[in-house]
Amino acid sequence: MGSIKKVQITFDCAEPVRVAEFWSQVLGYDAPPESDGSWSAVADPTGEGPRFFFQRVPESKVVKNRVHVCVRAGTGLVGAERLATLQAERARLEAIGAVCVRVMEADEENESCIVMQDVEGNEFCLD
Repeated sequence: MGSIKKVQITFDCAEPVRVAEFWSQVLGYDAPPESDGSWSAVADPTGEGPRFFFQRVPESKVVKNRVHVCVRAGTGLVGAERLATLQAERARLEAIGAVCVRVMEADEENESCIVMQDVEGNEFCLD
């Protein structure tokens, strides 16, 4: 059996086009030229990253996500430089509708990361 090379990440949401537009700005992905309103998707223009698919569902989000996206904004950075980079990305994302949940500063074991929510309350991390 061969190995799978590509994955798609699917979000249940109330407003697929709005959430797709948010994530296209977060990731620098291309938004699709069409959507029927009940779904939308964004894709990495290089073809390397996973496709994000957004589908309308009738129920609202009520609990913490069991799976979340980690946006790797500080890869390779440590200490104050890493935290400053994450804080700059936090500000950019807050300007497009994200909400900061908490800033987790570096300790003896872990580097800094920031827990965020997208425009519909889905958790993701800046790390």
